[in-house]
Amino acid sequence: MGDAVAESKVDFGALAALHKWPSLANQRRPDRVSYPITEGTLDECISAFMGKPATTRHLYEIRTAAQPPLVTGILSPEHVIELSRWREFL
Repeated sequence: MGDAVAESKVDFGALAALHKWPSLANQRRPDRVSYPITEGTLDECISAFMGKPATTRHLYEIRTAAQPPLVTGILSPEHVIELSRWREFL
């Protein structure tokens, strides 16, 4: 993310939804689809995600409008954690 962060602004006020994947034994069910559990701004969804136990974060993703180059339409847990770290600088 290095150079892209220096030249990008992220709209943390953009609409977003925190989705959860159905799970079995703390693993995503590939035969199911994720469902929304929280809707709000990207900032609110990141905060809700970060409030989840670290051991279950792999079951969540955030969906929002893409904001290239830093924000894709579906944000993986790793991506959300990275955006959370950069939030105050972007």
